[in-house]
Amino acid sequence: MNWRVLKVITYIGSLSMLVLSSVATINTYTEPSNIIQLPTQLSLVQLQEKAMAITVKILSTEFLGSGILLNKQNSVYRVLTNAHVLRADNPPYRIQTPDGEIYQADVPKNINFHNYDLAILEFSSIKKVYSVANFGNVPKVGDEVFVAGFPMEEESQQVSFVFIGGTVSLVLSKALEAGYQVGYTNRLEKGMSGGALLNKQGEVVGVNGMHAYPLWDAPSMFIDGSQAEEKLHQEIVRLSWAIPIDQVVQMMGKFEISNSDFHR
Repeated sequence: MNWRVLKVITYIGSLSMLVLSSVATINTYTEPSNIIQLPTQLSLVQLQEKAMAITVKILSTEFLGSGILLNKQNSVYRVLTNAHVLRADNPPYRIQTPDGEIYQADVPKNINFHNYDLAILEFSSIKKVYSVANFGNVPKVGDEVFVAGFPMEEESQQVSFVFIGGTVSLVLSKALEAGYQVGYTNRLEKGMSGGALLNKQGEVVGVNGMHAYPLWDAPSMFIDGSQAEEKLHQEIVRLSWAIPIDQVVQMMGKFEISNSDFHR
């Protein structure tokens, strides 16, 4: 064979192998696994449905307030609420779930929130499964947020679920007495204490508990004992307030709140 012909055949063969190798590389490419998937924003209807699914009524001899289905271990559910909700009446306490079922609830003895206005109730459900909360980061000033809970109409004594939008107006660098730190424009009413403050992804970012313009005990003291200046005090009293959920997570760190539920 002519050596020039042999050289051309060899060149063509090498070029073919290079093309095949490139094709193989393209066909076997996979998307990197470390790409961060941002939470999807939900529609208003989806947000309300999610809020309803994790919000419960807390009962004693009568309706006391709202609570959040926090997490589940085996058949035991934990409900997060405000300590002042439980102080409104004596045990035994009961939980009414979104499907209308009522369960006997106990206060666990091994959880201590110290001076924070927080409390936990536990109940057991073997036959039925309920949604539990997903947690988000502390919201920033200007963020749209939503409050969920069961306000009680004073005249009719009716208790109905409400879901109200608003905006974060103030995030304090240190917490007020009882742990309140996130101030927002959403209207809170009696009975909504212990309900969830949610972001646009449907994640719980705080625990509602203090409404605007309180008739007494107007907040002006920080949890470290220092006093708010008058200008700041006037800003504080015109807002509703929540305890940020990251404080709950920190104080319950040794208990079973999985990392997958809390997005940092």
